[in-house]
Amino acid sequence: MADARIIHIELDEATILWRNADIEQERRIAIFDLIEENRFKPLRAWEAGHQGPYRLRLAVDDGRLVLTVADESEQLLETLILGLGRFRRPIREYFAICDSYYQAIRKATANEIETIDMARRGVHNDAAELLLERLEGKVETDFATARRLFTLICVLHIRG
Repeated sequence: MADARIIHIELDEATILWRNADIEQERRIAIFDLIEENRFKPLRAWEAGHQGPYRLRLAVDDGRLVLTVADESEQLLETLILGLGRFRRPIREYFAICDSYYQAIRKATANEIETIDMARRGVHNDAAELLLERLEGKVETDFATARRLFTLICVLHIRG
């Protein structure tokens, strides 16, 4: 039976140089939500008869995002590599708006927090759309999954 979803996700810990409690919380939530509900169909593996579920490992290597897709028994199915050049600006913007948001929740009014959160969601949504575009022809996924994957891509870019 076909099961086009991720059942396990791992981030390359060697890629993550630093993270604070806020970022760690974002990472935990993104992974939990992703595993709870996602749609992920790597097209080459699918066409070769590997119809899920999948284990996914994310890493950044030499400026590229490396998505390693395996089956339930951890057999490598395929490795997808995406250039991250077009993600640099959205990642930078997302970090900046998140920093503002984390500062605001500690001292700003509810209206100020809501305004910053709306901007944060907008940047996040735009980046998810970009990720969907970059995955086209490689992986079929949905918007919510792309949003969560973008969060995890950001975690891989934290440099302290």
